[in-house]
Amino acid sequence: MSLLRDKKRSGVFRLVFRFLWGHWRLQPGVVLAIVSTISLSTLCEVLVPLFVGRLVDALTGAEGAGEAARLAARGVAVEAFVAILLLGVGMVVLRHLAFVGIVRLTLTMMSAIAQEAFARVQRFSSDWHANSFAGSTVRKISRGMWSLDLLNDTLLVALLPSLTVLVGSAVMLSLNWPVLGLVVGVGAVAFVGMTVALSVSYVAPAARLSNAWDTRVGGTLADAIGCNAVVKGFGAETREETRLAGVLRKWNTRTRRTWMAATWSGTAQLFALLLLRTAIIGTGLLLWWQGRATPGEVAYMLTTYFVVHGYLRDVGFHVHNMQRSVNDMQELAEIHDTEIAIADRPSAVTAQVEAGRITFDQVRFHYAGHATALYDDLSVTIPAGQRVGLVGPSGSGKTTFVKLIQRLYDVTDGRVTVDGQDVRDVTQASLRRQIAVVQQEPILFHRTLAENIAYARPEASRAEIERAARLANAEGFIARLPRGYGTLVGERGVKLSGGERQRVAIARAFLADAPILILDEATSSLDSESEAQIQEAMERLMEGRTTLVIAHRLSTVRTLDRLLVFDHGRIAEQGTPDELLRLDGGIYRRLHERQSLEFIMDGA
Repeated sequence: MSLLRDKKRSGVFRLVFRFLWGHWRLQPGVVLAIVSTISLSTLCEVLVPLFVGRLVDALTGAEGAGEAARLAARGVAVEAFVAILLLGVGMVVLRHLAFVGIVRLTLTMMSAIAQEAFARVQRFSSDWHANSFAGSTVRKISRGMWSLDLLNDTLLVALLPSLTVLVGSAVMLSLNWPVLGLVVGVGAVAFVGMTVALSVSYVAPAARLSNAWDTRVGGTLADAIGCNAVVKGFGAETREETRLAGVLRKWNTRTRRTWMAATWSGTAQLFALLLLRTAIIGTGLLLWWQGRATPGEVAYMLTTYFVVHGYLRDVGFHVHNMQRSVNDMQELAEIHDTEIAIADRPSAVTAQVEAGRITFDQVRFHYAGHATALYDDLSVTIPAGQRVGLVGPSGSGKTTFVKLIQRLYDVTDGRVTVDGQDVRDVTQASLRRQIAVVQQEPILFHRTLAENIAYARPEASRAEIERAARLANAEGFIARLPRGYGTLVGERGVKLSGGERQRVAIARAFLADAPILILDEATSSLDSESEAQIQEAMERLMEGRTTLVIAHRLSTVRTLDRLLVFDHGRIAEQGTPDELLRLDGGIYRRLHERQSLEFIMDGA
């Protein structure tokens, strides 16, 4: 079990550092400049104790000496003072240049990874989005961005200088006192090893759990806030608060465990530093007692120790930050490594759709995790310009049919073609631009009405937007809004009624002017007065276009050219509405009679 945990931890580090290195490679000059300036700056600091020792020896040697010796000592002291001053200035200037570089590197990387993560998430499959909290995904990306800032700072301007100080100090002390260099070197290596072991094996597992619950908190908040209308509708505010409280209790427990692990780790590091300080000072005093070191050299040893101590003390903090940032970046790096299930082929070309002829050629489709295939050897052709209704019970395969045309899923076998082009051989963006979709539950952006209507064609003129709104019978309610087409509709269109959102979505489809039209019961959210007007507008919209209508209310398909009746993933019946009504025992006839009876009973 322990070996398995170690492999998992090392896998996380490899994942994150591979991700980090991939972005460092995009700016090699900036990374090299940062490493060079921060190393030189740190070496300036390492050399200061050497001149402090010379300064102390010059001052102690001048006491009780003759005039000539005093003048010589003064010269040495001035030279040491000037060297200390110049090293200080060099350290400040070089460190400033290093931080200028790290600002440029980090901001460029943060922008790039956010853009890259957003692009990948946009291209993930519908199943991935259906199984992921939007709030959690946003949290993973934003937390990963800021953890990159911390990781860059930790590695390049914190741990790198610490390593330079430790190695440089051990080497310089060894040149004069090998035993002291050995004490510093061995002590520093042991301290760093202990710190890394505590962080990776003790603090990190707790941090990963607290991060998971932090993500869960974000998802719970987003879920409840996004569904606030439902919460209010059922008076469930207290229930949602109780639900969040339960998640927060778990988060509190996990986070307390992480913070206490970090506290105990810090205490162990301070105790180790105490032991190292005792060993270094004791060794220095022994060398002085044996006459192998002057007071100035002892001062050099002590000053070097204080420099080393400061960096060693911070190493634990830096390693902790590195571990925390690696944990925080893990989920973002995993997004980067997640395969895009529905990806454009390298040879994909731009879709050329003129007529809109759709063909399913011996299609087999199997949902992941399902025991049996939904479609098995499904073949059907929809001629260009034909208006087709997709009818059948829930789960019979109607929605999957249109999603395969849009290539939101890939077929398991066989092929789907549009105007003879396999949808897998063209780019998804060019294919979907040729298909206008009006969903049953329209989704709007928190942008203006004009922007939402023009989303299908952003370059559309204001006149074209207004014409589309008129055709969708949306112009009336838009004119009554305070800012008309400039009105912000709220998140997912919450400021509009269901019927108003539907009409905006229909206007968007008008503006798209695509050769293929998909309507998922597009009039289901409209009141009876508006429905007749919209139905007439939809008839105009369908004119000359290949149209697929997913029908739940069979009254909406009476004027269509053809119906495909689905049953358990197969097309059980097809024909005109009148032909299917004449089939004794037919599925469509049974559904139609049931809905007609429900309508009569509701009317009564």
